[in-house]
Amino acid sequence: MSETPYKPQGITGGLTNYGDPEFARYLRRSFAKSMGYTGAALDKPIVGICYTESGFNNCHRHFPEMLEAVKRGVLASGALPVPFPVISLGEVFLSPTSMVYRNLMAMAVEEMIRAQPMDSVVLMGGCDKTVPALLMGAASANKPAVMLVAGPMMTGRHKGERLGACTDCRRFWGQYRAGKVERQEIDQIEGRLATTAGTCAVMGTASTMALISETLGMALPGSAAIPAVHADRLRASEESGELAAKLAIEGGPTPDKLITKQSVENALRVLLAVSGSTNAVIHLAAVAGRLGIDIDYDQFNTLSDETPVLVDLKPVGKGYMEDFNAAGALEGVLRGLAPQLDRTTLDVTGQTMGERLDRPLADPIDHTVIRPADDPIDPEGGLIALRGSLAPEGAILKRAAATPDLLEHEGIAVVFSSLDDLSQRIDDPDLPVTADSVLVLQNAGPRSPSGMPEAGYLPIPKKLAQQGVKDMVRISDARMSGTAFGTIVLHVAPEADVGGPLALVRDGDRIRLSAKDKSIDLLVDEAELERRRAEFTPSEGEWDRGYRMLYRDRVMASPTGCDFDFLRGSGTGKAT
Repeated sequence: MSETPYKPQGITGGLTNYGDPEFARYLRRSFAKSMGYTGAALDKPIVGICYTESGFNNCHRHFPEMLEAVKRGVLASGALPVPFPVISLGEVFLSPTSMVYRNLMAMAVEEMIRAQPMDSVVLMGGCDKTVPALLMGAASANKPAVMLVAGPMMTGRHKGERLGACTDCRRFWGQYRAGKVERQEIDQIEGRLATTAGTCAVMGTASTMALISETLGMALPGSAAIPAVHADRLRASEESGELAAKLAIEGGPTPDKLITKQSVENALRVLLAVSGSTNAVIHLAAVAGRLGIDIDYDQFNTLSDETPVLVDLKPVGKGYMEDFNAAGALEGVLRGLAPQLDRTTLDVTGQTMGERLDRPLADPIDHTVIRPADDPIDPEGGLIALRGSLAPEGAILKRAAATPDLLEHEGIAVVFSSLDDLSQRIDDPDLPVTADSVLVLQNAGPRSPSGMPEAGYLPIPKKLAQQGVKDMVRISDARMSGTAFGTIVLHVAPEADVGGPLALVRDGDRIRLSAKDKSIDLLVDEAELERRRAEFTPSEGEWDRGYRMLYRDRVMASPTGCDFDFLRGSGTGKAT
């Protein structure tokens, strides 16, 4: 007996329950017609367009133009486009951090996809937390979905030099703190760092997550790295609309067919090969976790040791995302990694990774930007996980962004108990710190009142910066921007706020970092740690109502993606 052919539900999907389905259908169509739709239009499959434009999100200011292109593609392919707004997370416009609100956005995305009548959905995002939030929500809702990213901004110019947010903003700010750049010039640079629509111009979190989305199979092949202002970005938008219409008519593939253990492993290899953002480890863990897939740090290190860095881009190299796009973009990286990739994974077009890799290249790969595997930037991946007495559950280090001489280092801790403490004392001339010290920031993890900010890039104390010190070992339970650089240990778990070993560090303690051994250790005897542990007092719950209280009570640790425990999937589409 043959299966019943798939039929889109269109406007009648998920009818409001009045106890009379025919009346509910009649009423819904009546209200839809008040918006000027014809009966013929309402008979078509529906493509929802999850829309994240906001006056508080500079990365998405070109979305109105992209939205029109998506609509063209949907209409031309026989479906009805229906945009709907969800929360937008502008990275630098949220307090305490955008990370706190990623899960709120993901919940909104999931529920609006579930609750409203649509047969498929286009997910429009770009700014750092919007892409993971969209993927998390779509994975849980599990309707056919196409990810469409904003694309990177173009570079600016200053005194003949190319500038791109935000790696260059950190470089110039460091020079300003060291007294090498005057106030007039830093003010001038401020208007030249981010000059177009789009996400940061380097391999930061936004670009890393765009590449991961495409590698997972959730985005149109070849679309991740197109600059925001390029005409190809509009063509990709139209084609994403066409593809979403096809998915609506045919009923899939759905995200659970695309985001698999194998595609997650492929995505991790791409992350390592592009020396991408440390934030992507958290976000990919959260996306995978929605489908019950774990990221094991030991396996991550195995992948890192055998996956070469192929891409020469800032913050650890020379180029910018516009160079990467012209050089071959993700296609060039996948071809370089081809022998190591799982060829059975699917993408939204229905092709396998193997079929994609076997297609002839449309353009040659520029190997000055994307190296071949036999001539890599580095034979080992850009990121590693650390474990040890300071981080029993793990921590992350971007070794490609570190100073090589500091990757094996033992030093005396200089401890800051909070962000306020850091801001008040870091430039104190009497701070007992040397270039060999280890700067430690506590209480900046997921559950902390600071909401896991991108504060792991602790500033070099001014007195050392003025002496020419450019890097030090820095350790925290915080995150750092994907555009940052330095020998920085992040995401220490358990975090200080729950009484992890990080909370027990005191000024003068010795700490040992070994990238070779993938370890981070607090060199204090256990008896002393037990004494300190007995004195530990958890922080007061500052967030005592609404979403923030929910966040503090239910957020998980960094290795599981900082998602909410009740949203993690079991692999069966249900929460664990």
